[in-house]
Formats: sequence, structure tokens, C-alpha cells
Amino acid sequence: MQTSSNNPNEGKKVLLRVSNLKQYFPLKKKGLFVRANDGITLDIYEGETFGLVGESGCGKSTFGRTLLQLYRQTDGRTMYYGRTLDEVAPDYVEKTLRTIDKRRAAWKELSRKAQAEQKAYDAMPDGEEKYKKFNELTRARKEENDALLDMANLIGGFVAVPDIKEPVALFLREHSLSRQRRSLREKRKDVQLDLDDARFYAEKAEKAGKSRAGYDKKIYAHEQRAQMLDSTISGIDGQIAEVREALDKLRAPHMDDPEFAKYEALRDEGIDLARLQYKEIRTLRSDLQLIFQDPYSSLNPRMTVGNIIGEGLLAHGFFKKNDERMQEYIVKTMEDAGLASYFLHRFPHQFSGGQRQRIGIARSLAVKPKFVVCDEAVSALDVSIQSQIINLLYDLKQQSNLTYLFITHDLSVVKYISDRIGVMYLGNMVELAPTQELFDNPKHPYTEALMAAIPTTDIDADKELRILEGDIPSPVNPPKGCKFHTRCAHCTEICKHAVPEWVEIAPNHFVACHHPLEGKE
Repeated sequence: MQTSSNNPNEGKKVLLRVSNLKQYFPLKKKGLFVRANDGITLDIYEGETFGLVGESGCGKSTFGRTLLQLYRQTDGRTMYYGRTLDEVAPDYVEKTLRTIDKRRAAWKELSRKAQAEQKAYDAMPDGEEKYKKFNELTRARKEENDALLDMANLIGGFVAVPDIKEPVALFLREHSLSRQRRSLREKRKDVQLDLDDARFYAEKAEKAGKSRAGYDKKIYAHEQRAQMLDSTISGIDGQIAEVREALDKLRAPHMDDPEFAKYEALRDEGIDLARLQYKEIRTLRSDLQLIFQDPYSSLNPRMTVGNIIGEGLLAHGFFKKNDERMQEYIVKTMEDAGLASYFLHRFPHQFSGGQRQRIGIARSLAVKPKFVVCDEAVSALDVSIQSQIINLLYDLKQQSNLTYLFITHDLSVVKYISDRIGVMYLGNMVELAPTQELFDNPKHPYTEALMAAIPTTDIDADKELRILEGDIPSPVNPPKGCKFHTRCAHCTEICKHAVPEWVEIAPNHFVACHHPLEGKE
């Protein structure tokens, strides 16, 4: 399954862009937090399987659930590119645009602060105090960058223009029109369901030799309503195009300005999941799905397989209640997941572990998601069943162009299914690379230690089994500097004080380490 290219995602579109994601859980004792995720930055590409490995308790499952906003993240950005802003129309867009002047002033102040921190850092001699100053400089840069991105994602290069009243007014106009279009598209979706129902029952009556005249009248009425809505939506599309044309005219005089062009490159149509309200994130639930680790406790024991799979279809408006077409769709989904159609009316306790996991997979994929978090999806299964489930996930991914975040602690499993692998330790990503590159040339000492602990039956392998010694430090009070330094054989003084930067040490190979390992000969 692995590609020979060092960049398996070359030419692919970014589906999720995570920047400095943090997920802290407060404890009863005031001021203490469990730092489950402590500043994760990465891109997940459309159509890839991104493997995530690490010891138990490192924050893998928390990261997956935070991406889905099942846990509302403490800090950072999670940009989703599977839909456009005019489809979701989150309220934060309007809020940001209406407070743009205050945000610009705050950003400029943070920029001055970051420049002052950089100047002070450059003037300091090497030593422990400089290591501490490095952390302050990193925080200042992050605050400045976050403030900039809040604005630049929406208005691009106009953040650098002295007078932005006119472009902001146009952005607000576009946003208002987009909200109207979204409302009309939801009505259009309901009309289409009614139209499909009428056509289905008309054909059924015709096959039974009954009159379809009553259904034909309903079909005509629904078609007329659909045409009216299509016409109105088309008119709004035209108005949005006019607004965008006006914005392009305002941009034209500034395009030769390097500063304007720099900020204009930051403008995108991504949706910051962390800033969506509850009703808005619900519209994306069908796009972002989860396959649970325990295939039994994740299924309602009082519901049949058909009801379990159909629940999401009804919630997301794929079908209306008592629609006869829904059962046909559920049966097809079951067959795609390797379940026989006669299982439709059985309950979860009547199935084996592997079959239950297939039910969970069918439930998640029935709503046609774009991104699926597989949270230790095969860990609770027998080894012989694991391979069947992994092959099923791979086949379904190929059929529907799915994107997976595959969470596991088993490096042999993640090597088989993943295009890229990220290695997590105590809430931080410490290494990320294409799968074969990571196994051939690990750069972080923790990655090397995990690989050394993999048992093998190859008697010719020149390798001794080495278990990583020491316990994972507390996520409530993690070590200063590099969190791995308490267990690392390569630790030096800088590791104890300065947090290593996340850098691209080789093409598409990222690592956070002060002393990355040398490449293998």
C-alpha cells in the first residue's frame, strides 16, 4: 500500500490543518490541569490515512476526539476544508468582521511585543537564562500569529491597508448573502426528499397496476417549488459574484505591495471548528465520524442493527422516517461492511466482536463522511480478525476516497495501513514522516525506542529487543524543556530547559528534538 514517493500527498488537498492545538482538562484543585494535548501542529490531506502512535496515556485518543470537537479544544486552530464558509456560515465570521478594528490594534501590539522579545533574546549570552527566554519568545510569536490568522483568513491582505471600512462592508455583505443561500439550500434539500418520495411511490403504484395520478400531482408541485428555489439561489449566487468582483477591484491597486501579498496568501475558505457553535458543528457531524475502540459498549444493546445504522441517516436528513428506501440503503451499507442482510433485525449481543466492529464501521460510513477517526479500532479484536477489519477499512477508503486518522499503539499495524505516521509523547507530536521514511530513518530518540521495543520472529534480524525504561511523567506537571529528556539517552543541558522547535529536518520529515539522530547508513 505504500508509495515509493517521499511525499505520498503530493498534489492532494489539505482536509484538516491543525495549528498549536491544546486540550487541557481542569482538576478539582484550583489551577491544575491535565495537559492531554499540548500544542500540536500538522496537516491531514484528503484521501490519506494518517497513523498516530505512542504509549498509552500520550493523548492520542484525546487528539482524535478534539479534532471532531467532541471535546472543545482549549486553544489553537483546527481548520476544516471539506466545506466552504457559505455552506456552514459560522457566526464567528460576522463577529470577527465587526470587531476587525479592535483586532488589528491588538495584533499590532502583540507584534511589537514579539519584536521586543526577539531583540532581548538575541542580546543574551548562551546559558540557562537564554533557554528560559526562548520559551517566552515562542509564546509571543504564537500570540502574534494567532491574532493575525484570525483576521487574515477572512480578509487577507486588507489587514495591512490603513482604511478597511469599504472592503469589510463588502465582506459582511457576502457573508449575509451566504447565510441566505444556506437557508434556501436546506429548504431545497427538504423539497428534494419530498420529490424523491413522490417519485418512488408513483413507480411502486405503477408496478402494482394502480393509478399514479395523485402522486404525479405531488411530483409536479414539488418540481415547481424546486425550480423556484433553484432560481432564487441562482440569483443570490449572482449577487455574491458581484461582491467578489468589487473586492477584486479593491485588491488590484495593492497587489504589487509585498506586504499585502504576504497577508493575502493567508486568506482561505477554511472553517475553524474550534469556533463553531453547537448548532453549526452539528451540520458537520456527517462529515466527521468516529469508529470506537470497544465494539460492544459503543452500540446500544436495545437497538437492532438496522436502527443503529439508520439513526444517523434520520438525524442528518438523508431520509425521512418510515421511508421504505432507507432500509434498502441500510442493507447495502451493511453488505459493504461485510454484514449479511438478514442481520438487519438482530441485536448487538448476538454478534461476535469482529461483527460488532463491522456494525460500528457501517454506522459511521452510512452518512457518507469525509474524515473518520479510527480510535484503536482493532485493538480489542483477535489478531486474526484485526487483519480482516484493516483490509475492510482500506477497501472502503479506496471506494469512497475517505480520510482516516488511524490511532493505535501497534507499530506493525500502523505501518501496514498508513501513508504517514505521527509519533506522540506526553501530549506533543515529536516526529512526523511518510511511513517508510519513518521506519527507515527515525530521527527522534523516542521513535527509535518504540521501534526497538517491537518484537520480531525474524531470526536473521540484527536487532535486540529493548524496552524503553522509565515511566511517562505526569501530564499535570510535565518536565520543563523537552518532555522526553527524563528518559532520553541523548539528553543534554539544553533539553532540560528549552522546548525543541517543530522543524522540517528533511523533505516531509518533521521532528521536535534538539539532537535529532543521524541517518542510517
